[in-house]
Amino acid sequence: MIDLRHLRYFQAVAQELHFGRAAARVHISQPALSRQIQQLESEIGTPLLLRTQRRVELLPAGQLLLDRSNLVLQDVARAVIDARRTGAGELGRLLVGFIHSSTYGILPLIIERFRHLYPAIELELQEMTIVEQHGALVRGVIDIGLLRIQPAPADLEFQPVLEDPFLVAVPHSHRLAAQTAVSLSELKGEEMVMFSSRGSPLFHSRIVAMCERVGFTPRVAQIATQIHTVAGLVSAGVGLAIIPGSARNLQPQGVQFLEILDRPEPLQVGLSWLRGKGDTPSIRVFREVTLAVAAQLGGKDQVRTQRS
Repeated sequence: MIDLRHLRYFQAVAQELHFGRAAARVHISQPALSRQIQQLESEIGTPLLLRTQRRVELLPAGQLLLDRSNLVLQDVARAVIDARRTGAGELGRLLVGFIHSSTYGILPLIIERFRHLYPAIELELQEMTIVEQHGALVRGVIDIGLLRIQPAPADLEFQPVLEDPFLVAVPHSHRLAAQTAVSLSELKGEEMVMFSSRGSPLFHSRIVAMCERVGFTPRVAQIATQIHTVAGLVSAGVGLAIIPGSARNLQPQGVQFLEILDRPEPLQVGLSWLRGKGDTPSIRVFREVTLAVAAQLGGKDQVRTQRS
């Protein structure tokens, strides 16, 4: 059977056209090299070299084998390098799910840095809701997700990377717009733009719960699903809203953002992947890049992996 060793020995002889020099090049004795070439010719079933006492010449079959073997050995060398780079997380393809709100926050910075550091890893990005990402991770449709952390299937793992505190968004014309902070109790009786319980269940449940803790149920003027839609409705004077702080990045006209003195528990933006896959090379380096970007944005420099 022909193996790579035979091809390397033949390549040395074909290029040197001298058994002595070729043997020194591949670090074996000249008789041993001659036997290897004879075995190769026997395996192929045709002579490859014309040997005389004074020189060695390539026969047509030998020239063809030299040309083809060069390609084979080059492909093998590239395969070894690519395998090594893939194992180090420097080469491959990574399917990433993301929530819409990350596009005006952390995601563009992650993509920019990741492509700079790992240009040979192809990123395929898919916008998905949190629940859609959970399902896609379990089914293997995506490799890793950038999402807000909430209850999820048990076979997913999570890593928080950023805290996103709740703020109150009010129109510039509202009486509260002159303040920099507000307590939740001051919102009692105010008309509010609320997140949909079906389309944004995490936001809806958290906002309703924080209002009920201080003794009132939100008075809903309008329901919306996306953060930018809520901010736009506040700008239009439809009502005020309790909204994730990442909405500030939208810089909506006519909206003032107020801190909440009650300091409700912030939302957690994080990464998720299928249990046991977190140390896959491409996932590992994506996590490292995300944490570095989050630290720049004021996130946690060191966060612990959390399991659902």
